[in-house]
Amino acid sequence: PSTASKPGCCQTCEEVREAYAAVSWAFGKGEGVEQCQREHYSEKLEAQRDQGCRIEGGFRVNKVVGNFHIAPGRSFSNGMMHVHDLNNYLDPSQGSHTFTHTIHHLRFGPQLPDDVTKRVGDKTLGWTNHHLNPLDNTDQRTDDAAFNYMYFLKVVSTSYYPLGWKSPISSADQGDSSELVSIGQHGLGQDGSLETHQYSVTSHKRSLRGGSDSQEGHKERLHASGGIPGVFFSYVSILSNQFRAGT
Repeated sequence: PSTASKPGCCQTCEEVREAYAAVSWAFGKGEGVEQCQREHYSEKLEAQRDQGCRIEGGFRVNKVVGNFHIAPGRSFSNGMMHVHDLNNYLDPSQGSHTFTHTIHHLRFGPQLPDDVTKRVGDKTLGWTNHHLNPLDNTDQRTDDAAFNYMYFLKVVSTSYYPLGWKSPISSADQGDSSELVSIGQHGLGQDGSLETHQYSVTSHKRSLRGGSDSQEGHKERLHASGGIPGVFFSYVSILSNQFRAGT
């Protein structure tokens, strides 16, 4: 791999895993791989087998359409397909994880502070996402390791400007300054302007083994088999709303 200390040589277990991913090979637990045995890679996997995880952070996404997901195993491209190495995750002899999950908070854009929402108006107004992120505190549970959750999000960029507000920076001078602003801080203007996003959501869940939803009382609902277990978010930006104080 390109990260190897010598071209063509793998000095660490991570470099071996990258080399396997580069040719779309499943890796497993590194049995028989000297570098991984030396670093006790298999033992580290076993120590984490009964552990869950908590993910917190922020990142930039495409403005128009895109997706992000949480799935097991190392990802790589196989032809034109994005796939994951599920060899360890679905090994029945080692027990299993599931994608039971709780979404504590998911938002696009800044979380508006309480003093801002009180100054601008009622929290129930349609332009603000404060307390209105529909996926907050979503709880999903399953005993099936091969299970897929899909959330489809329609995102609306929403701006609030005081009456008579003008941008302090001309469009010619502003340019693309998005990289200069910390993630999650866009739209928190000091001049009374507010820019954030609202979103609506629909969801879909299914077992990758296929079949019907008869256990949930919907035997007429049939699912295809196959896919990647995990939690997937697919979003599209569709509209732009603007609100001005006094109107």
